[in-house]
Amino acid sequence: MRGKPYYPYNLKTILICFFFLLFLFLILRSTFPYSQPTPSTPATLHPSNSSINCPSLSNSAPSCTKIPPSLAHALVHYATLNFTPQQTLKEISISLKILEKKSPCNFLVFGLGHDSLMWTSLNYGGRTVFLEEDKEWIAQIKAQIPSLEAYHVTYDTKVSQADELLEVASREECRVVSDPRFSKCQLALSGFPSEVYDVEWDLIMVDAPTGYFDGAPGRMSAIYTAGLMARNRESGESDVFVHDVDRVVEDRFSKELLCEGYLVEQEGRIRHFNIPSHRTSSGRPFCP
Repeated sequence: MRGKPYYPYNLKTILICFFFLLFLFLILRSTFPYSQPTPSTPATLHPSNSSINCPSLSNSAPSCTKIPPSLAHALVHYATLNFTPQQTLKEISISLKILEKKSPCNFLVFGLGHDSLMWTSLNYGGRTVFLEEDKEWIAQIKAQIPSLEAYHVTYDTKVSQADELLEVASREECRVVSDPRFSKCQLALSGFPSEVYDVEWDLIMVDAPTGYFDGAPGRMSAIYTAGLMARNRESGESDVFVHDVDRVVEDRFSKELLCEGYLVEQEGRIRHFNIPSHRTSSGRPFCP
């Protein structure tokens, strides 16, 4: 999730233009009657992130004349930032298509970085939560963007254990759908804050923890837990994205644990899976 210190001005310009277009869309939408989509768990959304109340004009539709503060912040942030999101424009577009359909919604992101404000802004009016392994990095990003909702989490795995953990994933206890806190599978992450488990996530992005050297935690457990959360929701479906699938761990674990049968598309280094609830269909196999 951490941005790279280089200067692809074309991408930066596109991102800034996109936020202006998003603002214009919100303005135009406010001038016409429409039905507001309802998130899966509306009670969990933060009041501060709810849709802006527009003043009503007599005998006319509501009208907004100010840019939402969160979008204004995003525009300034990316116009002045010397870093850009780690994902390419085409990779970002994969998640953006789903956010355009589902937002405002509940969006869980494994990883915190310079692109975090972008994800929060694209899910305007919804709840976007970030899970990060590095406390100092959280403090650094939160100093720049205090409004982000981020939690420190720990992982007890290493990339060097990937082969062993893939074998563990095939065991019966890892094919049982349940709340990750009560799963008997070694790969299930049970130490997250309760705020993470008490929400049904419409989108989950796995772009962390660190996984590019043998001693790093790797994304084995993150990928398994993301899939378990999606399967364990009451109803409906979750869209799960895994970044860096050009690496062995992300490639093998996403195919095995999120299942090729749920794979929707891949663009560059990102893979998109659509996973339905397994609680609404007894006997549904772990993978289709």
